[in-house]
Amino acid sequence: MTHHTRLYAITLALTTLLTACGGGGDKAAAPPGAPGAAMPPPEVEVITVAVGSATLTQDLPGRLQAYRTAQVRARVEGVVEKRLFQEGSDVKAGAPLFQIDARTYRASAESAKADLMIARQTVERYQPLLEIKAVSQQEYDLAAAKAKQAEAALIRAEEDLENASVPAAISGRIGRALVTEGALVGRGEATLLATIEQLDPIYVNFTQPGTDMLRLRQAVKAGRLKHAESASVEMLLEDGSIYSQAGKIFFTDMAVDPNTGAVSLRAEFPNPQRELLPGMFVRLRFPQALADNAIRVPQRAVQANPQGQFVMIVTPDGKAAQLPVKTGGMAGSDFIVAEGLKGGEQVIVNGLHKARPGTPVKAVPLNGVQKAEAPARGTPPDARPAGGLGADKTAPPAANGKL
Repeated sequence: MTHHTRLYAITLALTTLLTACGGGGDKAAAPPGAPGAAMPPPEVEVITVAVGSATLTQDLPGRLQAYRTAQVRARVEGVVEKRLFQEGSDVKAGAPLFQIDARTYRASAESAKADLMIARQTVERYQPLLEIKAVSQQEYDLAAAKAKQAEAALIRAEEDLENASVPAAISGRIGRALVTEGALVGRGEATLLATIEQLDPIYVNFTQPGTDMLRLRQAVKAGRLKHAESASVEMLLEDGSIYSQAGKIFFTDMAVDPNTGAVSLRAEFPNPQRELLPGMFVRLRFPQALADNAIRVPQRAVQANPQGQFVMIVTPDGKAAQLPVKTGGMAGSDFIVAEGLKGGEQVIVNGLHKARPGTPVKAVPLNGVQKAEAPARGTPPDARPAGGLGADKTAPPAANGKL
């Protein structure tokens, strides 16, 4: 055997030996996170669907309006000397807000007082003369009439002098001043100087579609629903948070607007901290009816595709599955499921981006105080958190379902 042949045989034998010793043990010794190792199924948070009674609610957009509004106007002509309030502050009824130059009105009042005094003295002198026929009845009546005219002129002059100090008509929050010192006001018109708004309590004006009200009444009449006893309403602010105090339905216009087909409503809310300001847009959530044998799920558990709405559930064998559903109204921030669920199903609420139909998942009960999971990139919009059981209450509610 030549030298090259022996070297080749030795190299081949060593290669075979190393392969036999180390080839099969690597897979067995690989840690769980190493490539090729079996990954545990992802965890998803679920709720177990239950059948029970629920209060059907409806969310409607509304706009805040001051309880009372008073325009501060100049009642006399003159030059503004002083502004006596701070813009944006709270003022009391009767408090002076502007001071108009009152020198002319003060002089007029003093002149009217003098005229009245002379007129009364004339009447007093004529009284005994009338009794002895030294003056005629006509002369006495004329003197008495002049005294009454002088009295009326004094009242007008004192009123003008008083109106030179412009007071607040109501208590509330005053806005910015619309005139400055030195401005001539009241010439030919009652110049608007500022506006006061009473903010506690405060109104919310909103409308309800007439078709929704008709559908609700038909459902109650047919026995599918019951009238809700509570008249209190909740307010959802622009950031999605719920206002701390409940309100009440204050006014309902039972006539349907022929232009919009909607019924006008008004709610009243306490506003002691002046957090709510006129003009803000809010959403009102109020009870409409009571439903028995209802199934409710959080809004973010319901998704949609071109075929319709669906939820993801965990099957008894531990796999994710897609289940078609139909929603039929709202119960607070949750959907009422009209079709597709019977009760007992494990519906996935958080971790929807991890659940693919047919893939194994690990079901974990939803923690009722846990904040909603942030939506993953690529998550369908309908699958993103939008309130409901375990949701962050600051998340804005999704659009309302219909009865």
